[in-house]
Amino acid sequence: MAATITGRLAEKEILKDIIESTDPQLVAIYGRRRVGKTFLIRNELEKELIFEFSGIHNATLDQQLENFANAMTTFSKNGLPLAKPKNWSEAFKILIEYTTPLLKKQKKVIFFDEFPWINTARSGFMQAFENFWNVWGTKQNNLVVIICGSAAAWMIKQVIHNRGGLHNRVTKSIRLLPFTLSETEAFLKARNIELGHYQTLQLYMVMGGVPHYLKEIKKGESSTQAIDRICFSKDGLLKEEFKILYQSLFDDASKHMSVIRALAKKNTGLTRNEIIDLVKLKSGGWLSEVLEELTQSGFIKPYVPFEKTAKDSIYKLTDEYSRFYLKYIEHSRSEGKGTWASISRETTWKSWSGNAFESVCLKHIDAIKKALGIEGVKTEISSWRYHPISGEKGAQIDLVIDRQDHCINICEMKFSINEFSIEKSYSTELEHKINAFRDQTKTRKTLFLTMVTTFGVKQNANYTRIVQSEIKMDALFKP
Repeated sequence: MAATITGRLAEKEILKDIIESTDPQLVAIYGRRRVGKTFLIRNELEKELIFEFSGIHNATLDQQLENFANAMTTFSKNGLPLAKPKNWSEAFKILIEYTTPLLKKQKKVIFFDEFPWINTARSGFMQAFENFWNVWGTKQNNLVVIICGSAAAWMIKQVIHNRGGLHNRVTKSIRLLPFTLSETEAFLKARNIELGHYQTLQLYMVMGGVPHYLKEIKKGESSTQAIDRICFSKDGLLKEEFKILYQSLFDDASKHMSVIRALAKKNTGLTRNEIIDLVKLKSGGWLSEVLEELTQSGFIKPYVPFEKTAKDSIYKLTDEYSRFYLKYIEHSRSEGKGTWASISRETTWKSWSGNAFESVCLKHIDAIKKALGIEGVKTEISSWRYHPISGEKGAQIDLVIDRQDHCINICEMKFSINEFSIEKSYSTELEHKINAFRDQTKTRKTLFLTMVTTFGVKQNANYTRIVQSEIKMDALFKP
């Protein structure tokens, strides 16, 4: 029996349309490791799935072919072990012979998981697959072939934007992202775990909305207890996940990890040139490809500054686990119960939690717009920096919502364990940001200062004077 799938409403609708289609379908699904791609296909298309084959990481051609033979033996259900094919052309011939009689009455699905791993060097796999699809697959109206991979950049370059035999052959593509806060809450509730918004937010700031990580949380645990066990115990899933994660996705993961480490040190983000300087590159020739691969895999995101172009993009680390690992797990001298409870009392936690909350907010722009009542208004999302030439004070705004209705929301995001209070010094800083933004951009639009906080803002004189709107974390959990 198929398991219940949390969220993924848009993805399930696409898969439903694919099954109801009267044409052959070649579907590409990609997304970072542990995000639930395989789970979605196995459970949503359980009745239609007639063959599944998964690539093995760093395996030889012989090992991949042996794995194919084992998978075919399992699915054919005739009790006879299949001999290992000599090559991929022979393997696909066997697959065609097995599949053909099963396509006579209704749509059926062939699923290739971890597709990039199957394509070992000089194996001839891609040529054989292209021939399989172009010569035979495109003529089978009841056939759905789904190819799936965690190496998102590889999937986009080699499959979706393929310039060879698969050019324009992919009929549908799905990019599966981690859960939102709303989906994370629903996922935990489906497992009978009730934590409330603040505790759920704390977990999300550490591990993001990655289903495989969230499965580790136990009923009856607080977020602090869960983080202790999952991140700091000797056998905790996330204690050693960092290198495994990147090395499983990228051939030369050291370059990707060096960029991630650089971005982790600069919460406000880095330009391309700043990354080159910080990583101490003699040449930035490989950087464009690495940045694209990390972006497509969902670990970083480029933000175009207000009234600038893509070449001025500021890259930010958006993967919650990577940020937490590099800050607290990698060099931790402590482990076991009480570790996170102790660390979260340190002064560094306040700064880290503020940056982590800000990153979460930037992932939930749609929820913020809905809370502001502007979900139907066309907007442009950006950040803004002012580097003064003289000795005057600079300014930075991490979230600017530029609206078509001639207004701009300047958003300040603050994490607090209680109601946040705008004191005199911070009030002065906020006024400086707003005035600097107005003076430097020469905008004529109305500026609204918007506070996004965990438990709201204390309505003192400073609040009344400068804040136009506020959003509490509860709004980020809205579906």
